[in-house]
Amino acid sequence: MLLEIEKLSVQFKTESGNLLALRDVSFSLEAGEILGVVGESGSGKSVSNLALMGLLPDIAVINTKKVLFQNHPLDLNSQKQLSQLRGKSIAMIFQDPMTALNPSLTVGYQMLETLQTHLGLSKKAAKMKAISLLERVGILSAEQRLKVYPFELSGGMAQRVMIAMSISCNPKLLIADEPTTALDVTIQKQILDLLIDLQREKKMSMIFVSHDLALVKKYSQRIQVMYAGEIIETGPTDQVIKNPHHPYTFGLLKARPSAHAGKTKEHLYAIPGTVPSLRARPSGCQFHPRCNRSTEVCKKTNPSVSSLQPSPLQTSFSCHHPLESL
Repeated sequence: MLLEIEKLSVQFKTESGNLLALRDVSFSLEAGEILGVVGESGSGKSVSNLALMGLLPDIAVINTKKVLFQNHPLDLNSQKQLSQLRGKSIAMIFQDPMTALNPSLTVGYQMLETLQTHLGLSKKAAKMKAISLLERVGILSAEQRLKVYPFELSGGMAQRVMIAMSISCNPKLLIADEPTTALDVTIQKQILDLLIDLQREKKMSMIFVSHDLALVKKYSQRIQVMYAGEIIETGPTDQVIKNPHHPYTFGLLKARPSAHAGKTKEHLYAIPGTVPSLRARPSGCQFHPRCNRSTEVCKKTNPSVSSLQPSPLQTSFSCHHPLESL
């Protein structure tokens, strides 16, 4: 097991009180596995990844029961410990490369700094490796590209630079947080195919965050559905997509355009309501205000996790009235 997280909670201290962004999030990741993470904006996907990277702001309060990385305890409140892992053993590709890359520093400066800091390479050796990495991700005239600033690159080119930087130290875990959000469809496929090739080549584990269920189905072995800062369903990707048990997962799948194929006059389905505000969380199950299966117990009691079989490879979900009971 590469990564184990048990009961991760994150609160943000604000002038108007504490905001609970993550509540008792627990999951694991095998070596070489791709875990797809889906959910609406505000569901906690990025917060969980930023907590793992140690990149949350100072107002964040992180609590965990247990975190193990490569079977060693990991303190998510220790910047000293996280800084040794960040960029070297755990790397991240951000949603928008144009804001993640420093616009006032050249591509070469940023790449060489990473290589020299984590691998102890000389400037000459770091430059040679940086050129090799840029060529590996499909950037032509790589040596010349080291001299340019991020704002001189296209979105697809900047994302390739981000990928080159993220794999430069051969991390064990790569977090891809909606890596193709700002790219057009053609470039999306190129970037994702490149990522998967690199993942297989370097035998990395990957947490792949996306709003696109079709992409998650294609690229991940296991899926994790998040809602209001909680994991509400998880399991093998094919099983969850073919036979969802949580009404929210069912709603996400029903809202896909492909679910309406051949029904040109039918309106696209949308889950009613919105993700609850962190300032006004509902009692009980967080999804009950939007769920057509909710009862009094849903309004009063947060459901416990149920599993179809006692195995991490099987589907588990948190629902008082799962779809299997229909």
